[in-house]
Amino acid sequence: MSRTLLTTITLLPLLTPTLAYAQPDKPPAPQAPADTLDGAPFVTAKAWTVLDGKTGKLLWGSNEAEARPMASTSKIMTAWVILGLAATNPEVLDEIVTYSDRAAKTTGSSAKLRAGEKVPVKELLYGLLLPSGNDAAVALGEHFGPRFGDAAEGDGLQRFVVELNRRAKSLGLKGMAFKDPNGLSPGNVSSARDLAKLSWEAMKDERFRAYVSTRRYDCEVVEPGGGNRKITWLNTNKLLDIEGYEGVKTGTTTPAGNCLVASAKRGEDRLIVVVLGSTSADGRYVDARNLFRWAWLERGQKPELKGGKQ
Repeated sequence: MSRTLLTTITLLPLLTPTLAYAQPDKPPAPQAPADTLDGAPFVTAKAWTVLDGKTGKLLWGSNEAEARPMASTSKIMTAWVILGLAATNPEVLDEIVTYSDRAAKTTGSSAKLRAGEKVPVKELLYGLLLPSGNDAAVALGEHFGPRFGDAAEGDGLQRFVVELNRRAKSLGLKGMAFKDPNGLSPGNVSSARDLAKLSWEAMKDERFRAYVSTRRYDCEVVEPGGGNRKITWLNTNKLLDIEGYEGVKTGTTTPAGNCLVASAKRGEDRLIVVVLGSTSADGRYVDARNLFRWAWLERGQKPELKGGKQ
C-alpha cells in the first residue's frame, strides 16, 4: 500500500461530518389572539396616555397609572417651579447663575457650561430644556433651592428637590417623585398620567410654551476671566421638525428607556401624548405619532387627501 493511500485512509474519519442527533420536537407556543381592528395602535412604549390639551381631561391610556422612571422629562417640573417664581417676580429671570464644579461635572446630556461661567436664568432655561442639560438642572437647583424650605432639609440642591416633591403633591400627582432635578436617578418616577397632567399645567404658561417649542438657541456666557463665549443649543425633540408639534420634553436613561412628552395642535384641537419606555430613541417618536394620528381620527379630524384637500 502506497504512503499516499495510507494517509488518505487515515484522514477519512476526520473528514467525515459528525451526525447530529435529532432533538425531540417541542410543540410551538400557543398563538396569541388575533389582532383586533379597533382600539389604539400597537406601540412599543410600556406605558402611554393621551390628554385633552384644552380641558386637561385624560382620554385614553395603557398602564397610564403605573409609576415608572421618567428620565429627563423630570425637567418639566424643574422649569415650571422656576417659572412659577418668575410669575410673581419677573426679575427672577434676570438673576445670574454661576456654575459650580458640581454642576459642571454632572454626567449625561449637557448644556456644556464650565465651572465659574455665568449666565442669566432666562438663558439657562434654554440650556435646560433644549439640549436637556443635566448640568443646567443642577445649577438652577443650587441657585433657587435656598429660597425653599429650611436648612434642615439640606443644601440648596436638596431643598430644591424637596420643593419639586411638594409641587407634585400639591397637584395631586401621587405617582410622581423626585430624587434630583434632572432625572438621572432611577428614583425620579412618574406615571404617564401624572406627566400628562403636569405638562398640561406647564403649557398654560406662555413662557414655558416658548421655551419648549424653540428648535435652536444661541447664547453667550461670561467666562471666569470676563470674556464671552458663544454656545448653541439644539432641541432634542425631533417632533418639532414637523408642523403642528409644539414641544414638550424628551427623556432617556437605561432604567427609563426612551420617553417623550409631546404636545400638538390640529385646527383648534390640542392633545398631549406621553410615552414611557419605548424601545428606541426613534421608536418613541413613531409611538407618539401613531397615538396622535389615531387620537385625531377618534376626535373627528378628517384625514387629508392628496393636494391638501379633505
